[in-house]
Parts: sequence; structure tokens; C-alpha cells
Amino acid sequence: MATRSIKEVAQLARVSVGTVSNVLNRPEIVSPATRERVFDAIRELGFVRNEVARHLRVGRSRTVGLVVLDVSNPFFVDVAQGAEAVADEHDTMVVLCNSAGDPGRERRHLDQLEQHRVLGVLITPVEQDNPWLAEMAGRGTPVVLVDSPATGPRCSVAVDDRLGGRLAGDHLLERGHRRVVFAGGPPSVRQVADRHAGVAEAVAAGAAELLTCTAPALTVAGGRAIGERVAGLPAGERPTAAFCANDMMALGFLQAMAAHGLRVPDDLAIVGYDDIDFAAAAAVPLSSVRQPRELLGRAAVDLLLDEVADPGQHRHRQVIFQPDLVVRESSAPHRTL
Repeated sequence: MATRSIKEVAQLARVSVGTVSNVLNRPEIVSPATRERVFDAIRELGFVRNEVARHLRVGRSRTVGLVVLDVSNPFFVDVAQGAEAVADEHDTMVVLCNSAGDPGRERRHLDQLEQHRVLGVLITPVEQDNPWLAEMAGRGTPVVLVDSPATGPRCSVAVDDRLGGRLAGDHLLERGHRRVVFAGGPPSVRQVADRHAGVAEAVAAGAAELLTCTAPALTVAGGRAIGERVAGLPAGERPTAAFCANDMMALGFLQAMAAHGLRVPDDLAIVGYDDIDFAAAAAVPLSSVRQPRELLGRAAVDLLLDEVADPGQHRHRQVIFQPDLVVRESSAPHRTL
């Protein structure tokens, strides 16, 4: 079937091309009877609006790019759902991109999003000080950092991860643990560094011992690998509790304990981070530091659309949310108490 044009719709509906354009873009200014006639013509002809051509005319698409570190992590899925909910209210679409923690892949995604003239970009950056983000903003594409506080003149939404680490550490010390392992990912990742700093402060204040182990990525496999190392330690040297940098690692750590016949929480307590849905559904329900995942996405889109609507009056804001600890079976009191 041949592609129908807006001119053909106008002829069939017996209106001007401008009226059809108004029906498609500003229907509230067109009378109901005329709107219905235009929609009837659109249905009869099978007309589909050429969004690419429209974007070239108006300068920007109705699309927001969301670039995340790991699309397999349910935390980012929940963030995306929050972002999409607000975007949908403003007739805007969210395009999800996965950097997989790779700076080169992240750069390619940003290039492609800018080439497609998105309204703006929401991003959890691989590296905190990415100069490309400032360059994009300078060329007119607004950028909002997600789950990462801004260090320059841009908007951001994040959680106080240092506080989150302290909450986990304080909880484990209160439960009687004096030898704690931090299972984290690359320390270059800001969230990992902040969560480690928080638990280290708590452990130091409690005159306890902290063992730090890292994996290449914040994944189930990474947590399982660290769990294997911890399980292999002599019983007298083994930590009695673990704080994992996210719930995916905590699930892997839990798997390793089960594989080695170690009981959670009797032999080793575990606290995760993010409080994804899988945390409560684990074989041993996981205690976890909860982040307001969907709220992060919603707030990020609100900030971005505010800048898009009035860049001259827009003021960059750095929104920091507070985490809270959800206690479940995985962090019961140490059995020797």
C-alpha cells in the first residue's frame, strides 16, 4: 500500500493541511466535529504520521534516552518504569540503553541518542566525571544524572549511599557481628565507593573488623565468586556477616553459602542493597538497604522536562533521597550471642 500524505487526509476530510496538523499536534484547538472528520479520514486512508520528518521540522523528538549500567539488574528496570510513567504523562517516550559498564559502549549510545535529537538524556554514568556529558549539554541536549550526584552544573537524582552503608554496618554490629566482609564491585564505581565508606565508618566506630573483597561487576556471578572465597576461609577466620554492594551480589553470595553447606544467617548473615523484588523472594529472604527506585526515575524525568520547557529559567537541582533498611531473615543475630 502506498504511503498516504497529510495532504490526502486534508482533501478527504475537506479541511486545510493546517487543520490536520492541528488535530495531530494541538487537538484541543479544533472543534470536536472537525476532529472526528479528520480522524475518520486518517482511519480510511491508513495514514501514519512520519515522526522522523516531524522531528526534523520541530528540531527535537518526543523521546528521552535512559542509559543505565546494567539492564539485567532489576533496580534499573524499576528506575525505568518510574521514568516512563512520568514521560508518558507528557506524551514522551523513554528509550532504554545498556552501557554494561563499558565507557566505549556508553559513548556510542550517547552519540546515537544525540543524532536522533532526543529531548534529553538520563544516565547513570560509568565514570563520574565524563566530559562528554558536559559537551552534550553545551550543544543543547540536557543531561540528568540518575543514581549519581552531580559534581558540575547539571541536575541529578541520587541516594545517600554512604548513609546506606552505615545503616547496614550499624545493623550488623547491633546483631553482634564483629567480623564483616564487604562484597563490592570496582571501587571506581561511585556507588560502590560510597557504600564501602559508609560500612567502614560503622565498623570502625564499633571497633570491629572489615574485610573488603571486590569482583569485576555488580552481578550474581560476582557475588558468588566472593562468596566462594569467603566460604573457603578457615572457620575461625571467616567473617560472620556480609554486606553486599547490591542485591544481585547478595543473591550470588547466598548461593555460594548454600553450595558450601553454610547456613544463613546461623553461620553467616547477609545484607544487600537496593531491595529489589527478588530480595524478599530469595530462599532466605534478604535484608536490604532500600532505595526509592521508581521515585528516582520519576524525579529525573521531572527535572529534565522542566529544563526542556524553559531552559532560560531552569535551575539545576541535585536531589538526594534517603535510604532505609529493610530487615528480613538473612541478618538474624549472631548465633554465639
